[in-house]
Amino acid sequence: MSDMRTSREQTVRHLYAAYLDDRKDIVGAMLTEDFTFSSPRDDHIDRATYFERCWPKEPVFRGFEIEFLAIDGDEAVIRYRAEKRDGGSFRNIESLRFRDDKIASVDVYFGRNL
Repeated sequence: MSDMRTSREQTVRHLYAAYLDDRKDIVGAMLTEDFTFSSPRDDHIDRATYFERCWPKEPVFRGFEIEFLAIDGDEAVIRYRAEKRDGGSFRNIESLRFRDDKIASVDVYFGRNL
């Protein structure tokens, strides 16, 4: 595996770990200044709006189980199972695009509740 591919895989794994630990500072350092986020609820929102909308004030998740992770050039695709603190869970797929060593965009595709 190439060094760049290994580095990007580690970045993706650290992204989800930092989300669980409520470490916006760590995630902020992973994102480009012009980062964008899209999902069925958010259409190409900027970095500041991402942190306002997508980082809950109270912890919601107790874990993410990465079921699939592929890196190809500047893109990573991940499928994960999110375990919520209230006992619920769901799967999502996300496409992340890199620019150099930082995440430039994330597109989320919602899965179903489990």
